Amino acid sequence: MDQAAKLRRKVELLKEQVSSSRVIAVTSGKGGVGKTSISVNLALQLQEMGKKVVILDADFGLANVEVMLGIRPRYNLADLIFNNKSIEEIITEGPMGIGFISGGSGVQDLVNLDKENLKQLIAKLVKLDSLYDIVIIDTGAGISDSVVEFVLSSPEVLLVVTPEPTSITDAYSLLKAVNRKKEFDRGQKSIKVITNRVESTREGQEIYDKIRIVVSKFLNIQLEYIGYIPQDKKIAAAVIEQKPVFISAPNSEPAVRIRSICNNLLDVNFEETKKIGIAKVLLNFIKTRKNNG
Repeated sequence: MDQAAKLRRKVELLKEQVSSSRVIAVTSGKGGVGKTSISVNLALQLQEMGKKVVILDADFGLANVEVMLGIRPRYNLADLIFNNKSIEEIITEGPMGIGFISGGSGVQDLVNLDKENLKQLIAKLVKLDSLYDIVIIDTGAGISDSVVEFVLSSPEVLLVVTPEPTSITDAYSLLKAVNRKKEFDRGQKSIKVITNRVESTREGQEIYDKIRIVVSKFLNIQLEYIGYIPQDKKIAAAVIEQKPVFISAPNSEPAVRIRSICNNLLDVNFEETKKIGIAKVLLNFIKTRKNNG
């Protein structure tokens, strides 16, 4: 039995003691489409709906989540790995009680861990699964290796697309890159689309239909549409204020649409077999990165 298989078995043994969290990777084919704003506002709404939610900022180097929340975390994922910090110490509390973990350089360092450090990390991450119902991974933007690997490793993916032609083509390019990987398993992957910055319900549906048709025809990947968020000045104002629109303008149309999207997420019959937890997702990420390195 190789090291990766032994570690996977260790994860399963540890996870018998706790329930697995639902892991949702929020991603996009390009930057500037509102991915991080959506991640944060979804977390706040899901928290209000009674779920314990934590965000993992996996866009290392940019720290978009902490900028959006106006919070500077004391520790990040690298401190969990190398500085003997506990999982509780690296979680920063955000508004409404959501948790937030800064990836920092830790995401890049995962692949270089030795066996002992990796075992310790997995044990700590399994504890994270016991603390939260939902882990939202805010991936980097674009089609970098780490973004593709997070999409491959996460059982549930939210793909954010805007009306810009480049957003649509880049979203397709991301799915094409994922589809080329041998690790991609259609049967274990749920990919949902959110259209952002649209002028109407109709425009949101039309954008989804465009990408759905081409992805189904050329990649044989099935997508699901779970809602749209309208173009609204209140979102731009919220970013400047460093207050998510769900807090700064809770009765605005974007906040209403975020509630609708979360209702769709929770109404989905998401099979227990797909709730594999963040420990397993990051182990899959490490394995995929090594295989493609």
